[in-house]
Amino acid sequence: NSRAANAYNAPPADTNQQASATTTTMTDDAQTPVSTTSSASSPKLSSLGASGTQSPKKTFKVIYPQQRKKQTPPAPAGPRRPKKIEPVKNLPPTEFRKFYDRGDLPIAVEHRAGGNRILWKVPIQQLDYHHFLPIFFDGLRETQQPYEFLARQGVYDLLAAGDKKVLPVVPQLIIPIKNALNTRNPPVICTVLKIIQELVKSDSLVGEYLVPYYRQILPVFNLFKDKNRNLGDKIDYAQFKRDNLGDLIEETLEMLEMKGGEDAYINIKYMIPTYESCRHDS
Repeated sequence: NSRAANAYNAPPADTNQQASATTTTMTDDAQTPVSTTSSASSPKLSSLGASGTQSPKKTFKVIYPQQRKKQTPPAPAGPRRPKKIEPVKNLPPTEFRKFYDRGDLPIAVEHRAGGNRILWKVPIQQLDYHHFLPIFFDGLRETQQPYEFLARQGVYDLLAAGDKKVLPVVPQLIIPIKNALNTRNPPVICTVLKIIQELVKSDSLVGEYLVPYYRQILPVFNLFKDKNRNLGDKIDYAQFKRDNLGDLIEETLEMLEMKGGEDAYINIKYMIPTYESCRHDS
C-alpha cells in the first residue's frame, strides 16, 4: 500500500525529456523520417551508423536447384560448318540455255535405239572453239533435259575433235567450271570432274595450264573429298557409272598432279592439306 501511494503521489514526467530522447532524422536516399531512440529505450539504435542514419539492410534470396538457369556454352571461335552441304538453289539461267532456245547452236538431238546422241549441223572442225566451247562448259550446271544431255555430250564431242584448238581456250573455261562446282550439287560435280579429266587428256600441256587456276577450282574439292559411300561388306555394282564423289575427286587430283608438272603437287597440297602424293619418288 505504501508503494502504491508513493507512485500515485510522484510528480509527472517531463515531456521535454521524453521528446529529447526520441529524435527524427531524414535519410539521404529515401527522404523518409527515421525514429531513433536511446539504446536503453529501443534496440534499433545498434543499426544506426556514426552519422545517425540507418545503414542499408542486407537481403538474401534463396534459389532452389530447379530455379537455377542453365549456363549457355561459350560461343565457338568461328562459324561452324554445316553437317550437310546443301546445293545452291535458284540459280540464274545459263548462257547455253539462252543460245539453244534462240537457235544459235548448230546441234540437235538424234534419237537412236542404242541411245541418243548429238547431231551436229556443221562439222566440228569448222567451229570456233573460242566462242562455242565456253558456252558448252557453262551448260554443265544444267539439271533439266534436254539441256543437261546436250551440254555434257557436246563438251565430250568438242574435246575429242579439238586437237590443238583446246589449249588456247583453257583460260576461258575456268569461270564456267568454277560456277558449276559452286552449285554443290553432287551429280553436277561428278559430271564436271569427268570433264576435267577429259580436258587434261585432250592435250599434254593442259595440265600445266591449269596449275595457276587451282585456287578457283580446288576449294570445292576440299569440301567433298571425304564424301564416300560406306557399304560395309557389300559390293557396289554401280562402279562402272563412276558416281562416287570421293573416288572421283581423288582420281582427278592424281591426274592433275601427274600432268601438272613440278609445281602441281605443291599447289594441290596448299589448297587440300589432306592430299597425299601419288608419286613414289616424292
